[in-house]
Amino acid sequence: MNSKTPILKPLTLPNGAVLKNRLIMAPMTTCTGFYDGSVPSDLVEYYRERAGTIGTVIVECCFIDPKGPAFPGALAIDSDNKIPGLARIASAIKSRGSKAILQIYHGGRMVEPELIGGKKPVAPSAIAAPREGATTPEALTAEEVDVMITKFGDAVNRAIKAGFDGVEIHGANTYLIQQFYSPNSNQRDDKWGGSRDNRARFPLEVLEITHKMASRFADASFIIGYRFSPEEIEVPGIRFDDTMYLLEKAGGKGAWITFTSPWAISSALR
Repeated sequence: MNSKTPILKPLTLPNGAVLKNRLIMAPMTTCTGFYDGSVPSDLVEYYRERAGTIGTVIVECCFIDPKGPAFPGALAIDSDNKIPGLARIASAIKSRGSKAILQIYHGGRMVEPELIGGKKPVAPSAIAAPREGATTPEALTAEEVDVMITKFGDAVNRAIKAGFDGVEIHGANTYLIQQFYSPNSNQRDDKWGGSRDNRARFPLEVLEITHKMASRFADASFIIGYRFSPEEIEVPGIRFDDTMYLLEKAGGKGAWITFTSPWAISSALR
């Protein structure tokens, strides 16, 4: 899009999905979910009111695993019983002519133990986040990494069943997917860590299973997005050339649209 492109002009994505305009509501966290991540009625109305004029609404992040909520009041898509509530949100958005996209994520080492029953959070490596009081997470085993990828796929299937027009994979804001790609938080010595190719394996496998689920259970117009943070302040950390490398690979895994999510040291919920 250039300076002469009307922002209200329809946009056709490479997979044939048509957005009625270029206006997109970002996935802004409301922290209004019930204790188990279920959807409250007020949140359905919140999204209904914001749909309509805007072409696409990205619903705030939903955690894909019981150990995945990064903050209180987070929404969940970790089990089938969450589908009806999320379906109400999707229906409310689509009833006003907007596309409904659901963001999915896992908080990884950013999860506080009190949010998951006092258990330790999980991450690529047993390295605490660089913030005061951060808990040292448990490193996922190779088998658990495979299970985690499957859980992302299950979450995508639930989003499809709930009636969403697409999903956004949350690979930003220092959450689990970014943790795997970062040389700071990922210091594994197996196929999931070490070289840039190995560190990129997890986000790309998540995108691949997302594409497989969409191909199997949705039509060709199902939208797959990927959110990324372009750089990290840590040393070592993700740098811009790493990000460009990952985005090029992500396009080959069926990510039709990407979103940047700059992360500052003062950032809170994203």
